[in-house]
Amino acid sequence: MPKEKQILDVPDYMTVRELAELMHASPIEVMKQLIANGIMASINQQIDYDTAAIIIEEMGFTARPLREVEEEARRVELEAQRPKWRKELYEAEERTKLQRRPPVVTILGHVDHGKTSLLDAIRKTKVAEGEAGGITQHIGAYQVDHNGQTITFLDTPGHEAFTAMRARGAQGADIAILVVAADDGVMPTTREAINHARAAGVPIVVALNKVDKSNANPEVVKQQLSDLDLTPDEWGGNTLVVPVSAKTKMGLDNLMEAILLVSEEADIVANPNTKGGGVVLEGRTETGRGAIATLLVQNGTLRRGDVVVAGLSSGRIKMMFDERGRQIQEAGPSFPVSIMGLDTPPHAGDRFEVTKDVKEARALVETRQQESSSGESSAPQALTLEDFFRRMQQADAKELLLIIKVDVQGSLEPVVNSLEELTNNEVKVHILHADVGNITENDINLASASGAIVIGFNAEADTMAERAAASVGVEIRTYSVIYQMIEEVQKALKGMLDPVYEDKVIGLAEVRKVFKISKVGQVAGSYIRDGIARRNAKARILRNGKTLAENLSVSSLKRFEEDVREVRSGFECGISIDRFNDFHEGDLIEFVVRERVLI
Repeated sequence: MPKEKQILDVPDYMTVRELAELMHASPIEVMKQLIANGIMASINQQIDYDTAAIIIEEMGFTARPLREVEEEARRVELEAQRPKWRKELYEAEERTKLQRRPPVVTILGHVDHGKTSLLDAIRKTKVAEGEAGGITQHIGAYQVDHNGQTITFLDTPGHEAFTAMRARGAQGADIAILVVAADDGVMPTTREAINHARAAGVPIVVALNKVDKSNANPEVVKQQLSDLDLTPDEWGGNTLVVPVSAKTKMGLDNLMEAILLVSEEADIVANPNTKGGGVVLEGRTETGRGAIATLLVQNGTLRRGDVVVAGLSSGRIKMMFDERGRQIQEAGPSFPVSIMGLDTPPHAGDRFEVTKDVKEARALVETRQQESSSGESSAPQALTLEDFFRRMQQADAKELLLIIKVDVQGSLEPVVNSLEELTNNEVKVHILHADVGNITENDINLASASGAIVIGFNAEADTMAERAAASVGVEIRTYSVIYQMIEEVQKALKGMLDPVYEDKVIGLAEVRKVFKISKVGQVAGSYIRDGIARRNAKARILRNGKTLAENLSVSSLKRFEEDVREVRSGFECGISIDRFNDFHEGDLIEFVVRERVLI
């Protein structure tokens, strides 16, 4: 009879060290198991329950969510304490923890179709209504009231901002308003915006703008939208298409009604009775006021005096203002606020959370800084074709998301059809966006936010796209033969595609003095001329332009007798190389890492 596995109660998030302690195992062994599953994590890095459960199962235990155990214990305790007649009341109280909150709306669409004009029209009509001074402070978002209900608008129109926020792990909006000009119709940027909204999984309401113009043709535009699976509700579809005019302010009330109607169906809720958390909309420094952060509260309630961590910024909220510059004491879900008290301005898209005290906040920021400086946190974990099969086997991926760019219109349909036909019972090939033209930075942003791979057929990536892809870890694959493209994707789905690696020089050091130390050997007193000298990189020794030795391990890297992980250009350090004791002054040491080729 097989031995019954020990059950471990696992929280939603825990560090690798805590996971090792839970299993009474070595952190090194746990990190090895994580690497075997394609996850690079440092000892202090947090992992989620699903990842921890995989490692726990592989190491001979059974995982159980700690949250469920705690909830069951609380339920049993409360059940024992309360009379039977209060049972129904208690269950009703549990349901009311999640309450409806105002929908958060973003505006997407083609650049000349009136996104900003529509936002301005809504602001002037709805926000300044009954206000003597109107808006006195611009904080990147504002709220409007319509028939006693509140709507929050993000006034950073454009899918670039919307997707950049998602790429940083923040879902800023609940509903997307797609602005389409009635005199111009659907443009390539309109299709791009639709795909960005769909990738985010947010419902779309169409604002058919400029219907007051003499050359407006709403019916033609509705047909174009229908061709893109945005069939108007009046045609029997599920998309609300509202005729508006930002110029004359016609149809704005109808647009508000449409937003509220969609929000009711979308079940937009939050728990206001918990610690505040959400997303940073903007960070800046103001003279005399210091760091100012604009936050959108997405859950819980944020209060003056709370200690907040936002990305690598932290501090106690000294003052909090609403969109009109009025001081407030607290802000609930979907409420945009500006706060003072952080030590540095955070970045747009950073998540913020309330911590217990300043000590906990500083410890959290310090951990993030250490991970960032060592490359553990900042190094993007790209989804590549080579490792897609492994993730599929682990149930981490059931869809292969692709963004397709081709050279000419005639190639678009054959390429898309050929790739979609590769869908099978185990995995679906889903085309997020397909268009004609070279690969752009917008394509990379969408891929980064969605976990997609970019494929170019006779289409190249422009310089900005290449830089963005390298920065965020998006894989770009380009082909000139359609059969080769199909074959590689097929191999990826079957787990037969081998990864390609290449050596990359990340730093160059010049040996300026050679020291001999007993029991250690030679130490090269060096100056870092370029890049970074890194302890875990391989070393290559050059003399007079010729390679003396390569693929050597760095045994130590020191600054002022202190062991360090890395040394940046412009600084001096001592370098010891394992099994190499022939340094000469003037030698060059290259620091090399082996990286998977993504582009």
